[in-house]
Amino acid sequence: MTALPLVFDAPRRGMPPRHLADLTREEARAAVTELGQPAFRADQLARHFYRGVTDPALMTDLPAAARQDLTEALLPGLLTVVRHQTADNGRTRKTLWRLHDGALVESVLMRYPDRATVCISSQAGCGMACPFCATGQSGLTRNLSAAEIIGQAVAAAAAMANGELDGGPGRLSNVVFMGMGEPLANYARVRKTLDALLTPAPHGLGLSQRAVTVSTVGLVPAIRRLTDEGRNVTLAVSLHAPDDELRDTLVPINTRWKVGEVIDAADAYARKTGRRYSVEYALIRDVNDQPFRADLLGTLLAGRLAHVNLIPLNPTPGSPWDASPLPAQREFVARLRAAGVATTVRDTRGQDIDGACGQLAAADRVEGVPAVALPTPQLEPPVPLGDEADQADGA
Repeated sequence: MTALPLVFDAPRRGMPPRHLADLTREEARAAVTELGQPAFRADQLARHFYRGVTDPALMTDLPAAARQDLTEALLPGLLTVVRHQTADNGRTRKTLWRLHDGALVESVLMRYPDRATVCISSQAGCGMACPFCATGQSGLTRNLSAAEIIGQAVAAAAAMANGELDGGPGRLSNVVFMGMGEPLANYARVRKTLDALLTPAPHGLGLSQRAVTVSTVGLVPAIRRLTDEGRNVTLAVSLHAPDDELRDTLVPINTRWKVGEVIDAADAYARKTGRRYSVEYALIRDVNDQPFRADLLGTLLAGRLAHVNLIPLNPTPGSPWDASPLPAQREFVARLRAAGVATTVRDTRGQDIDGACGQLAAADRVEGVPAVALPTPQLEPPVPLGDEADQADGA
């Protein structure tokens, strides 16, 4: 099998117009000054953006004559709702978004008794090619801009504040990068998004680092970079197999960085942050749910600062892959716990609304939405994970 490139990206011609959330505070203030307004107007715009205010008429602290120009220049609409789908008695809402170039991405807002979590996308499509994943089978269209990623979280926060999910007004408490795409393959923009999520209002959403989870299939250099940069967000590793033979097939990036390398990088993150990492493991009937693989996983993780999150596969239409039956799930859990590994089974939400990431977008492409055809996924040459990558990527 051919080794996959380090970083996947699509041509920059599809990137959206400039947005306040893509700029540093200093850049935003300079941009406002160029429009003939005092620099502090940038702070006012940021306050409105992070509160989810999109109508210029509601931005009453801005001069009426300047509202339209300022919002068009620095708060362009980047995400257009194609449709919402709800499940779980109104406590789960999946949103299909159309981007400015017709690409489709998804986010899922889930309300629980003690928290509200949004699962956001970092890429349109995905280049990791995991065969059981709807998004992986769609290929990569392009990276999302920081503003497009942040905008999904801002929209979820506004939906909670406005009481759009069952239970009345509330607060967004958690963000997980587990939607479409491989977050660490869009490192610079995801890193900028983390800054926005963690920065207190009015220049961010003010979430706790413990409330933000970044998931990866195992881009080892990017995990090490995240470790070195000192953020204490939760790291989740999508492992799905404890042995290289099977993982080479289920997670093709494993042909470049093996299970041991991925776990070593995650261990280094845990040592640096003092926080355990999550091992995501999709339980697939007769593929990776055998008792001996539970034992292998238990041996691999015993004594490490790790927690296993078992995920009964959310099957996609027409796919040969299916979720493990309950007896197999229970035995897998029992064997991991017997090995001393903390284990939970994820509460699966939204199965009746094509809950797996990529399903809603795939369905819409079949149905003919959007009207603008999606570009053919293309891959650029590998980009190094260093400061030069940020500069080349325009971050």
